[in-house]
Amino acid sequence: MALDWARRRVSQQFCLFPGPSPEWMVRHTLTPGDLRDLQVEPVKSSAAMEDYSILMNVSWRLRADASIRLLKATKICVTGKGDHQSYSCVRCNYTEAFQTQSRPSGGRWTFSYIGFPVEPSTLYFIGAHNIPNANMNEDPPSMSVNFTSAGCLDHIMKYKKKCIEAGSLWDPDITACKKNETTNQPPTRASVVIPVTGESEGAVVQLTPYFHTCGNDCIRRKGTVVLCPQTGRSILGGWLPLFLSALLVATWVLVVVIYLMWKHERTKKASFPTTTLLPLIKVLVVYPSEICFHHTVCYFTEFLQNHCRSEVILEEWQKKKIAEMGPVQWLTTQKKAVDKVIFLLSNDVSSSCDNTCGQREGSPHESSQDLFPLAFNLFCSDLRSQTPLDKYMVVYFRDADIKDEYSALSVCPKYHLMRDAAAFCTELRVKQPGSGGKRLTACFL
Repeated sequence: MALDWARRRVSQQFCLFPGPSPEWMVRHTLTPGDLRDLQVEPVKSSAAMEDYSILMNVSWRLRADASIRLLKATKICVTGKGDHQSYSCVRCNYTEAFQTQSRPSGGRWTFSYIGFPVEPSTLYFIGAHNIPNANMNEDPPSMSVNFTSAGCLDHIMKYKKKCIEAGSLWDPDITACKKNETTNQPPTRASVVIPVTGESEGAVVQLTPYFHTCGNDCIRRKGTVVLCPQTGRSILGGWLPLFLSALLVATWVLVVVIYLMWKHERTKKASFPTTTLLPLIKVLVVYPSEICFHHTVCYFTEFLQNHCRSEVILEEWQKKKIAEMGPVQWLTTQKKAVDKVIFLLSNDVSSSCDNTCGQREGSPHESSQDLFPLAFNLFCSDLRSQTPLDKYMVVYFRDADIKDEYSALSVCPKYHLMRDAAAFCTELRVKQPGSGGKRLTACFL
């Protein structure tokens, strides 16, 4: 066949423009059925023509039944009703008889024809029927559709010569807005001032151009009247003074708030001075073996921790380290690490202390070595080498005299607890000047 299996465009060679079909004159025993589908759409012509032409693409599908074997041609007629009336027909012949009801690849037989010219804003009636036609007084197997072409403002149709001559390519940017003020701006080629009433919003403004090709019948453009946006100058003119006044007030309030907050903080600091937590003072406490450990040493240790912010080191609490390092080495190490070395003295040796503190088998000092003489020898060593003795202090309870063998301790500051408690806590954090040179002979035991 001259028409391939798929959807094909029917060639002009097989589509003629005859008058009435000769098949009308013959009576047929059998005739083909009507078309299955008929569609129309505009397309741009691909031919090189001086006039930009829009053509009608008419496509149709055949009905898949046995009558397709009798089909010889399809006739299409187009009637146009617009500014000008038109009527034309075309007969598309099938060069061979159909052997199958559908295409070998599947689907119905589908064909198309492009050739009818399309004019803008025109109503077309497209009718098509198969040939041979139905006999006289029988229902004709035909199908028809309507198609209305777009106007000259359509994106395809506006390039047609007739539309260009009517001004289709003239596309002004129309802005129609209403100003609530008077203006002395004179009209120009691009703008015009028209007095309007209060009900003019939403009205339509129409521009009528004039071209020599269309005269007063050119395509007209329209715009809708809206309220004009305020210009930047108008906004500044109305709001700038108010904005500056508000900014000035806000700045003044901010300055006052900052001043009041500063004054409040200053008053608060003056009324409630900031309390600075003093660092811990590391203290080594040494005491003779005859002092009651629980009544005197433990009480003094608690006083140092709770009232003088001191970290207290006692030989009773570090027996394991003393056993590992040896008494002399342990004392030397602690003397270098601590801030103060306190010699604790007391005459509070009585039968009650003996009974309470454990002057019995298994008491704290029963199995421990008395480190007080060793600590005193270290003190004498510093005294002979002229080393500053600011870290040594003497504390005693009640009235206690320094024994003759420890008389060298008299060069150290002495404090009687609890009478000198405040002065003692203060002195813990103040370095004392060296006191070397006093009673050197007292250290030679």
